[in-house]
Amino acid sequence: MAEVLISADDLVTFMKSEPCVIIDTRNPDAYAAGHIPGAVNLHEIFTFLATSTPEGMDELKKKFAAAFGGAGLSGSETAVIYEQSMNSGFGQSCRGYFLLEFLGYPKIKVLHGGFEAWTMKGLPTTTDVPTPTAASFAIKPEAGSILIDAGTMQAALDNPSIAILDVRDVDEWIGESSSPYGKDFCPRMGRIPGAVWIEWYRMMKPTSEGPRFKSKNEILAECATVGITPATTVYLYCFKGARASNTFLALKNARVADVRMYFGSWNEWSRDVKYPIEEGLPVVGEKQAVAA
Repeated sequence: MAEVLISADDLVTFMKSEPCVIIDTRNPDAYAAGHIPGAVNLHEIFTFLATSTPEGMDELKKKFAAAFGGAGLSGSETAVIYEQSMNSGFGQSCRGYFLLEFLGYPKIKVLHGGFEAWTMKGLPTTTDVPTPTAASFAIKPEAGSILIDAGTMQAALDNPSIAILDVRDVDEWIGESSSPYGKDFCPRMGRIPGAVWIEWYRMMKPTSEGPRFKSKNEILAECATVGITPATTVYLYCFKGARASNTFLALKNARVADVRMYFGSWNEWSRDVKYPIEEGLPVVGEKQAVAA
């Protein structure tokens, strides 16, 4: 796996030697106040709510192939994605990384530390808005295997060899809130039965330059607390695939071999009563480990 995370200093050098398309995932007001020179604003990377039905997946592919192509990504350029900081945007830059991986894009980087890492180094910003040259964005269907649908997640409930990993905030995990959008945004609160839990923040740690991802061994130590090893098949979910994208990148960096995302996540699962849920506080002794 090519190194995905790139520091602000390394990005300065990289941009001079490689064709890049810089993608700012923040909201339009933050982008308008100042951004990395040449960056294109694609906030819908964060806001779009997807379902895992065939129709929903088709819409997801078409929408973001068009958006990324419109930003100038043809396959020759490296996509460099950033958010404000690694813990303030619910994983939105990583969601962009996941979407590009899902579509089969070959060259992707995430600015480690986000826009704050860039400005902390005193690097230039601008309010100028570029006019990108649209490109033809080719989808590679075989890359889509990293995304699973609700039916695949449901089939995993009775499979002890698969770890269902919930990375939502603690109030969602214990069923006191249904989403970051508000306590009652979704019709049901709780979690997918049999899931284990590592809050997404735990994949990062504070540094003097802001939150950064933990090392490979530190991430594997977090995984070990719920029985996940590099050989475990992991199905991730959160609310809409943003925080889980942050964890997806963390696990891939730690060389966990088979990591997949239920992108519809709790926003989809909770709205269909045919999908079972667990409510309330987890029971002591509840499944917290899986077979490797």
